[in-house]
Amino acid sequence: MRLLRIVFVVAFLAIGGKAIALTTADAQLSAIARDQQVRTVVLPAQRGAIVDRDGVQLAVAVAAKTVYATPYMLDDPRAAAHKLAAALKLNWRRVYRAIDDPKSGFAYVDRQADPTLADKATALGLPGVASYAEEKRVYPMNTVAAQVVGFAGTDGHGLAGIEYLYDKQLAGTPGRQVVVQDPAGQALRVMQSVSPTPGQDVHLTIDNGIQLMADHVLAETVRKYHAKGGTAIVENPKTGEIYAMSNVPLVNANRFGAAPAQQGNKAVIYSYEPGSTFKMVTIAGALSDGLVTPSTSFLLPPTLRVGDRTIHDAEKRGPERMTVRQILAKSSNIGAVTIGWKRLGKQRLLDWIYRFGFGRLTGIDFPGEVPGFVLPGDQWWSSTIGNVPMGQGISVTPIQMVAAYGAIANGGVMMKPYLTAQVGTRVTRPPSGRRIVGAKVARELRSMLSDVVADGTGTEAQIAGYVVAGKTGTAQKALPNGGGYSKVNYVASFIGMVPAGDPQLVVAVVVDSPHPYWGGTVAAPAFRQIASYALQRLEIAP
Repeated sequence: MRLLRIVFVVAFLAIGGKAIALTTADAQLSAIARDQQVRTVVLPAQRGAIVDRDGVQLAVAVAAKTVYATPYMLDDPRAAAHKLAAALKLNWRRVYRAIDDPKSGFAYVDRQADPTLADKATALGLPGVASYAEEKRVYPMNTVAAQVVGFAGTDGHGLAGIEYLYDKQLAGTPGRQVVVQDPAGQALRVMQSVSPTPGQDVHLTIDNGIQLMADHVLAETVRKYHAKGGTAIVENPKTGEIYAMSNVPLVNANRFGAAPAQQGNKAVIYSYEPGSTFKMVTIAGALSDGLVTPSTSFLLPPTLRVGDRTIHDAEKRGPERMTVRQILAKSSNIGAVTIGWKRLGKQRLLDWIYRFGFGRLTGIDFPGEVPGFVLPGDQWWSSTIGNVPMGQGISVTPIQMVAAYGAIANGGVMMKPYLTAQVGTRVTRPPSGRRIVGAKVARELRSMLSDVVADGTGTEAQIAGYVVAGKTGTAQKALPNGGGYSKVNYVASFIGMVPAGDPQLVVAVVVDSPHPYWGGTVAAPAFRQIASYALQRLEIAP
């Protein structure tokens, strides 16, 4: 009896000592015990919506649930996969691959699932299978302004476009819950809770109706003329607001990652040689410096030798006398080069190029804008002065050209283009403009550009009841590695303003590699359709 009593006492002391050692000396095991019982759950904040100027939703967050599992707790992963797949309407092999790891402590079964299906999955009572609330980003208008709106990834963070630029404001601040759970991972009670702060809504200047029309017209133009793609921009020149910014090929924002080659917003990242639309800049400089007037005339030869290059017009002709007004209306290359070379000269021409903002960013509120390229004056070849005045040897972006023509439309004052009207309660105030040319020169240019549409290369841009001012562009695409210019691939463009007397809209259409390739044939009709609709939608009187 004594011996047995001693044995029991020794055993009790040994077991009790070990228990004390485990609870007081081994902090690691204590931490593991706590982790098995207490869990901190992040409560995601509702991501703000992105809407157009009228409140039409372009990007919204909808409720979803993510189903997860603890694979080492599942006795029969194959059977569990069949049950989960049936509840979630998934392929069972996909589920099986996710949970078939007996050493894993966590595996996603289905991210951002329909809440009803997620509840069916957790109701199966499988050990270690649970769910948590999450949001799914949805783009109700699918392709509308997709490259502008951008997209958010599965984790809810913006990865492109406006979603990326305003990710912090849209995301809000997540909350958290500290919960006690049972061995199967089911929550028993909430110990602590901090509510999330919803994200702010972002209101764009985009008009959903004008954007839809621009998308439709541009897509049809690209299809009809077998082009690689294109971009179209509609701007209010008095404020800089962008009503539409279209990119083709179109992208479905709900499957944004499936088309990486078309993700970029070409309006701000596509650099191209503008061709004849740039002649407006050359003539604006000469008018402003008092070197010419609209009626100044030049006797233009059939060809013009500049350095190692021979300049000629699009159509063969003999010697002809043209006024500055006619040079712009007929889009004479020789006339533009004559003005740029013999009247402006290299330094003055460069000064006007920089004054119009080429070679630097417009500052539009969109990520990834590129500045184009202006060759520094000390690197000009003898023939460069024969290229640049007519829009070759310089690269621009569509948004830069819109800003430049917007200045002429706005009486000589350039407004910085912008896309965001409001973030949360903060309303965007249009930045003050920057004077480029005098009001008199702006009026003269609008009059001259009206001749381009009335009786020049842009007649296809005419709109019944309105006077349109604008310019066509047909620019050869440069070959890679400085190999000269392509003989088959061109950029066709038209940039115009309406009504010409007091422009309320500037519309640019740029089409990459169409066939045929003339700006007056390809881009001008697209301008007419987009501008006609915008005039009606915005109730701008004839």
